[in-house]
Amino acid sequence: MTSFYDSLCDRLISEKARRSGERVVVVIALVAFVVHLVLIGLRNLDWLPVHSHHLDELLTNPIAAIYTPFSFILVYEVYLLVFYLPQSITQYIARQYEIITLIIIRRIFKDIANVELTVDWFNRPRDLQLTFDIAATLILFLLIILFYRLAQDRPLPREDAAGHSADLRRFIYFKSIISLLLVPVLLGLAIYSFISWTAESFFLVTSATASVVDVNKVFFEDFFGVLIMVDVFLLLLSLIHTDSFPKVIRNSGFIISTILIKISFSADGIVNVMLILGGVSFGVAILWAHNIFERTISSSPKNIASS
Repeated sequence: MTSFYDSLCDRLISEKARRSGERVVVVIALVAFVVHLVLIGLRNLDWLPVHSHHLDELLTNPIAAIYTPFSFILVYEVYLLVFYLPQSITQYIARQYEIITLIIIRRIFKDIANVELTVDWFNRPRDLQLTFDIAATLILFLLIILFYRLAQDRPLPREDAAGHSADLRRFIYFKSIISLLLVPVLLGLAIYSFISWTAESFFLVTSATASVVDVNKVFFEDFFGVLIMVDVFLLLLSLIHTDSFPKVIRNSGFIISTILIKISFSADGIVNVMLILGGVSFGVAILWAHNIFERTISSSPKNIASS
């Protein structure tokens, strides 16, 4: 059983697998970029029938072709999230924030290809969305930098300083199991989402039905739903390792952060952007508060115990 587990880890979530996956994604992204440009040419020649308004927006301007390689970069980021899960929960959460930021950047490439330069810029919902997305990208980038700094500055737990305990090793083992299970689950979800979206975009007779499908939400809306379940499992499993109050609050806060990001897919315009910014900001604030609490406890444990 142990050899089977080690074999799966080596094939799916090892450093060797990560490097191999990176090379494969780069090649696929380059090929997909060329294919997208070809499809734009066919669409401009009216040789490619399209039933989806959202898909048609991707086939009107060569700038929109950048959307496709970015989609594969996002797929690789999803894999990195799974890869870092056994190593660190904060790294795992940071990857969630990077993914939602890249989703917004990808949306910018799609919208900027269809932008209308008019004097009433701020009265057009599409142009407003582009403005919100550009501002949100900068803010999210700064928040992610702050999150990584807080993760690096967090106090070292006493059990880590003394060596990994049996409970901690068990917790890492369970996180590895979750990572291994996530690989086929997310791969299956990605394939299903892509096939469903392709069928609705190219083969549906009723364009009114197809126009409801937003390409920006394909896969990732369900993906963040899966992450909420994973976050809950991590919270429960973390109790095996420690019952530390700040860690329970931190992990609970990360769940709330993921839920806010998930809800953002159901909103549009500034509400969508505010939910994303609110979710990431809440995660950063929770980690900041966790670090303060840990430093307070570690610096004066005796005073607290005697009071």
